[in-house]
Amino acid sequence: MQTISFFNLSLTFIPLIFVWYFYKKWTFNSNEILISTLRMVIQLIAIGYLLVFIFETKSIYVDLAIMVFMITISAWITLRVTSNKSLKHYGQIFSSVAISGFINLGIIVILVLELKPPFEARYVIPIAGMVFSNAMNALSLAIERFEKEIQRGEEFEKAREIAFKACMIPQINSLLAVGLVSLPGMMTGQILSGVDPLIAVRYQIMIMTMILSNAGISSIIYFTLKKPK
Repeated sequence: MQTISFFNLSLTFIPLIFVWYFYKKWTFNSNEILISTLRMVIQLIAIGYLLVFIFETKSIYVDLAIMVFMITISAWITLRVTSNKSLKHYGQIFSSVAISGFINLGIIVILVLELKPPFEARYVIPIAGMVFSNAMNALSLAIERFEKEIQRGEEFEKAREIAFKACMIPQINSLLAVGLVSLPGMMTGQILSGVDPLIAVRYQIMIMTMILSNAGISSIIYFTLKKPK
């Protein structure tokens, strides 16, 4: 693929400046988009250098440490949207992300991709990132909606039903829209890299099913841990 020059890359910020202006004007918050954009750039540059190190190190212990770090941060970000910020609640979220993530990750790298060795960082770390971030987003939606329903006086089972449906909406919409409305990032990236579109489709099916099942399993585990004894 053609390397993007820094000047060409800077052109992508033009529409972002337009959005920032109206965000500042309409919400009276001039810092949120600027700070989030700056963090995005710094974090991606840092992870780029880190991935070079990880790929060259070829250590399963380094890979596991990176994945534990991903889970820790995912659980912390999810906890940010909840009213219950106790250590116990953090543990429930952490367990939900970790268990669902490793179930799906294990199926993908061992049974589907049949990687040898099974924990090749070049494949495992990017897939793990998709798995854990997806669980984070699903749980954030589920917990936020669940707490709102509980505050409205709903029983646990009803609040769980509403929250579970709500957190699955983005995942189900993605499955319904893929190929008709959108070409997902992984498939697009592979096609741009010269991979046969029919091969790219197989990988995208793998990712889409993983995303849906991971969102569902993480929420199921969370509500199982959360259910009153």
